[in-house]
Amino acid sequence: MPLLKDKDRKYLQEEFEKNLKDEVKLYIFTSNDDCQYCEQTVQIAKELTEISDMIKVEVLPLDSDKAKAWGIDRAPTTVVTHNGKNEDARIKYIGIPMGYEFSSLIEDIRRVSRNDPELESEVMNKIKEVDSPIKIQVFVTPTCPYCPRAVGVAHKFALANENITGEMVEAIEFPEWADQWGVSSVPHIVINGDVQFVGAYPEDNFVDYVLEAYKNKSKGSN
Repeated sequence: MPLLKDKDRKYLQEEFEKNLKDEVKLYIFTSNDDCQYCEQTVQIAKELTEISDMIKVEVLPLDSDKAKAWGIDRAPTTVVTHNGKNEDARIKYIGIPMGYEFSSLIEDIRRVSRNDPELESEVMNKIKEVDSPIKIQVFVTPTCPYCPRAVGVAHKFALANENITGEMVEAIEFPEWADQWGVSSVPHIVINGDVQFVGAYPEDNFVDYVLEAYKNKSKGSN
């Protein structure tokens, strides 16, 4: 049974035809060990390929070489990247991208296809300051209407700077991980395991937290 309704397929087809420029690839990393949503995550991705031939999908196990190279150790994980030589794992969904987060996935496909993070110039200039690895984790739940905004900003930053990785983490699917960071409300953002805040902040506020984590890391390495 399809997960996407006919009206949604029609809408997405029109959006993809209008907005996609280059091919996008979705890597889905799955596991046979107690992965409740792996099958549905694969189905979502494959239904998107039926809507647009600009979207490609490859399903790989967690023990694959690519998963190891990209440091992926939880399933399901979806990576959104360019299809071709410049593949990377900077934009991730750890957990099923459904509910409100489905809209985040669609926005990421559009931005990656156009290679455009859609950031204001002031924010873009700040994010370019980051010259060492930074990881932004956004803990979400499928029913949180504010979470896609936070995920979107994290993924925009990742698209804008190759040193930044943005991860959506579905808190209900990975409760022990959420408990590790004291997640009690969402979106809960953790940057480099150092700086934390709760809420869907505007890009110009969000970037200041990223720079705080970056500067803390720089101080610690001196």
